[in-house]
Amino acid sequence: MFIGRRSELELLNNEVDRGMARLVVIRGRRRIGKSRLVEEFVKQNHLKAYTFSGILPVKRTTIKMQLEEFSKQMARNGLPRVVSDDWGDLFWTLASHTSKGRIVIFLDEISWMGSKDAEFLSKLKNAWDLHFKQNPELILILCGSVSSWIEEEILNNPAFLGRISRKMLIQELPLRECHQFWEHSSQTISAYDKFKLLGVTGGVPRYLEEIDPDMPAEENIRQLCFRKEGLLYDEFDKIFSDLFGRKTASYRRIIYSLIQSSRTQSEVFNDLGLSRGSKVSRFLNDLILAGFVQRDHTWNIRSGKMSELSRYRLSDNYLRFYLKWIEPNQIKIAQDDFDHKSLSSLPNWDGIMGLQFENLVLNNRKLIIKQLKLLPDNIVCHGAYFQKPNQSQPGCQIDYMIQTSQDFLYVCEIKFSKKPLGVNVIKQVQEKIQRLKRPKHFSVLPILIYVGQLSKPLLDANYFVKLIDCSELLSESG
Repeated sequence: MFIGRRSELELLNNEVDRGMARLVVIRGRRRIGKSRLVEEFVKQNHLKAYTFSGILPVKRTTIKMQLEEFSKQMARNGLPRVVSDDWGDLFWTLASHTSKGRIVIFLDEISWMGSKDAEFLSKLKNAWDLHFKQNPELILILCGSVSSWIEEEILNNPAFLGRISRKMLIQELPLRECHQFWEHSSQTISAYDKFKLLGVTGGVPRYLEEIDPDMPAEENIRQLCFRKEGLLYDEFDKIFSDLFGRKTASYRRIIYSLIQSSRTQSEVFNDLGLSRGSKVSRFLNDLILAGFVQRDHTWNIRSGKMSELSRYRLSDNYLRFYLKWIEPNQIKIAQDDFDHKSLSSLPNWDGIMGLQFENLVLNNRKLIIKQLKLLPDNIVCHGAYFQKPNQSQPGCQIDYMIQTSQDFLYVCEIKFSKKPLGVNVIKQVQEKIQRLKRPKHFSVLPILIYVGQLSKPLLDANYFVKLIDCSELLSESG
């Protein structure tokens, strides 16, 4: 079942029948649906496709093994099997059999294919210049999950300058497309239950495919995460070892420091007991490129300019859920101790699920802007906002804030609760606004973004200028 990706398909469709060969680069997190997207693109456009994939480069993997695997895959694609120790020979043979017609050559997990061979990319570049591009109907797609390698070795490589016609970063599905996984349910599943499950899977298609739409969220989570046969029981080790290899432990330590809250770079250094001269900055950037972490910049309200101050936020819901609850309980899970245990009794369940919901909202902020009927041209800055404390101002952190050119500040509080929200939410927002340093002529508009129920006293207070029920966002396009 293929769901969503309309905008991504539209971008790829624009590369068809352009009268010249096209070179497309696609990157994104493991399980995000890159290969499936290309398959659907080929199917919808009735193209002839030749697909190749690198093999996982473990310690014993050699260049020869990658070459042999590529040769075998050529044979499986109906092409001559060429035995050679030179990528140039393989690419030339492939090009000679794809010189005419509407053809897609799909090199999947290209970093695995070429990471151990210093000449791989130069041979590929030469094959493109001399052979592949001679077919004006050919599309060469380079794809991979190791986004840092693709960024450094292809996108920022002078050898490919001016040759790439389209680069795409495949991200999580938006809420509306996530909602489609429940469309054929025979049961009426509440929005609260859907968001609870999305708090574990995020908008990752491969995880969403495992959902049984007729089961409650807690039972789905139990099947996926708290049974040793579940897909997400040991998924973390698979994706991390595939992406980071021997450096997995270092990346894991950084992720651990971000579980409870977003952190500044200095705080991450302190958490890990490392100096600024360490490789942590590079590792943080790799995690951003991998799609696991986002860097949220704050800004100066008076000038409307982005600040150098930023926090790193663990934006991948599965990683937080795994490290917080699955990994510490793996022995118990292996003993089937969670078969009848209430998951909501896990330590700090509500607090962590609140962070997961906040991630979902921030990843779908376009829907919030649409709900507030704001024009993109009128938005000066928006995002998770924080104010660093000093002698003249207290610290302040706002879940999501939008500043407009009309000098309005939309202060958004994000709440995920099964119990009806009470008037204490108003006090929390009032305190944040009181701490917020801003020019006197700015107007502050409090917004409540929530899933769950609102108590009558909260509604009667009429404090928030807009109440955004996220259950309505599940069926709304961005």
